[in-house]
Parts: sequence; structure tokens; C-alpha cells
Amino acid sequence: MFSTKTAAAGDDQVELRGLVASLAEIEWLLLLLVILYYLAPGSVILQPDAMVVSMIAFAVFVIGSNYFYARNDKHRWKLAISTWVMIAFITWVIWNSGGVQSPLLNLYLLVIITSAITLGRLATLLEIALMGTAYIYVAMQQSDDFSLMEFSRLMVLFAPFMLVAWVTALLANDIQAGSTLFKSLANTDEMTGLLNKRSLKLELDRAMQLARLHRHTLTVMMFDADNLKQTNDTHGHAAGDKLIIHIASMLRRSLRSSDIVCRYGGDEFVAVLPQMGLAKAVEISERIRKSVAQNSFDSDGVLLATSVSVGFATWPDHTNDITQLMVLADASLYDSKHKGRNQVTHAGELQSPRTNVV
Repeated sequence: MFSTKTAAAGDDQVELRGLVASLAEIEWLLLLLVILYYLAPGSVILQPDAMVVSMIAFAVFVIGSNYFYARNDKHRWKLAISTWVMIAFITWVIWNSGGVQSPLLNLYLLVIITSAITLGRLATLLEIALMGTAYIYVAMQQSDDFSLMEFSRLMVLFAPFMLVAWVTALLANDIQAGSTLFKSLANTDEMTGLLNKRSLKLELDRAMQLARLHRHTLTVMMFDADNLKQTNDTHGHAAGDKLIIHIASMLRRSLRSSDIVCRYGGDEFVAVLPQMGLAKAVEISERIRKSVAQNSFDSDGVLLATSVSVGFATWPDHTNDITQLMVLADASLYDSKHKGRNQVTHAGELQSPRTNVV
């Protein structure tokens, strides 16, 4: 409930853009190495014309694939396709430049490292198996009597590639785990486990886009603890932290799995409620207000009580401009606090809404 999926997806797109850019550089490096080999005096090339055609085709693929990436969301399966093309290109180059004795055999290392960093351990192991199969196929095409002994010798020669793939994949997996943890910490509030303010913008923008596209109602609801300062002053900041956690727990219990909830700052929370109109929002907000007020929380053996003020705005009931929902919700919350706290106010009840968001 209240996952960081959309925020994480935004972070993934940033990460994938960087990986796509790095992959493009590796592809150009691969092509450059092949060209240098082609131009080097004394290079063994079985079919020079075909070699040129393959280099041109690979260059066209690199340009086309990266242009395509630049105009669309990035996906790891697109990176996988690029590595498969690299394997096919390298295999052809190896076959055309001396087979299993080709000095270009080490070009497979570019694919191994790229795959480990971008695709993970399982994909890397599958790709090393694909490279091994291609390697054996090239050897079989060049030998009239391919024996078990020859196979064993080739596997010994190919073993360093498998070792590099395994070690690189392990390291990349550890890096990925650390990256996942970092993104989770960046998108969630440590105290409550809810989304943080950083994530709210991504989630709110996405909810607004979907509401416009499908003409669904959308409500933005804001909550503010009424007695955090009093609790801190009387019982200490540890009790104040428990008060905030208590309110977050009440929000979790009262809202749907499709709703988006974040700790906006201090003792203030924001909920983005897709497909919720005015009547339902009134019902939900009152339920939450009563739930918080009627359920005490424990602080070192002492039962403490709190309440929340609530303000919300619904599109299109309260405004035709969906981007004004946060402004109107904030103004409604301010009105609830001004009228005595522990109340619910919606934007339709405002007379002179504020124009700034706290």
C-alpha cells in the first residue's frame, strides 16, 4: 500500500538514460576497434567486403537504436536487444578474422561487462551461454574433425570469459542492491514509511495526467496534526514522533491501496485520491478525522490523544484547473485550522482561498 512505484519508475528512467548513453559509447568503441583491426597491416580477414558491410550495418543499428531510445521511455529489454546485436556482430567478426584464434575474441568482454552492469546476473549468465554457443559453432565450422578433446580445450580457453562474467555479475548485483536501497530511502519518509515530499510531485503529476485523459474525478486532501507542539512540549519529542506515526497509521487504514499518501513535512500529510468525487471525499475525510480523534496512542505507557484538521479540493467539482488542487486543498486546511481545528473543510466552502501553498 502507498508504494513508491511511480517515483521509483521516474528514478529508473533517469538511470536507464545514463545506461543507454553508456551503452552507445561502448557500441561505438566496439565498432572503432573492429575498424582499427580492419585497417591494420597484415590483418587476417576472410571476406573484406562482407566485413565492411557488417560494420556499416552495425553503425546504422547504433544510430537507429539510440535515436529510438531518445524519443521513447527506456526499457531494459531494449538494452538486451543491443547486447544481442553486439554478440552477433562480434561472432561474425571473429569468424571472419581467424575463428577461435582471432585476436578480436576479447571483444566479448565488452558485452559481458555491459550486460552485467545493465541487465543483471541472470541475463549475463544467459548471454555468456549464448557467447559460448557461438564460440563453439565457429570452432565447429572451421574444423573437419571436431572431437571431445577439442571441445574441452576450447572450454578451457573460454573459461576466463565465464569467470569474468560471474565476478562482474556479482559485483553489479551488489551495486544494484545498493542503488535500490538508495532510491527507496530517497522516495520514502524514514519515520512513517510513507512517500516523502520529493515523491509527491511525480505521483501528483501522474494522477493529474490520468484524470485528464480518462475524465476521472481527482481529490487532493491535506491533513495537519492539531497538537504536535503541545505533545512535544509536554511529553517530549519521542511522543511527538509517535503522534506522527499514529496519524500515518490511521491514514493507511482508512484509504485505498490505489490512493497516494505522503508525509508533506513536519506534521502535515497529503493524500492524492484518484477517481474520488466530492461526496465520497466528504465521507472519507470525516471518517479519517473521527478515526484519529477516537484512537489514542501509547507513549511510554501513557495513552495520548490527538486530532487532525483536514482540507481538500476535488476536480472538477471545485475547479476547472486541475493544477490548482494543491492550492485549494491547502487553503481549505488553513480554514479548518482557523475555525477551531479537528474539522473538515473543502474548497467549495471557502470564501477567499489563499493563493500560496505551505
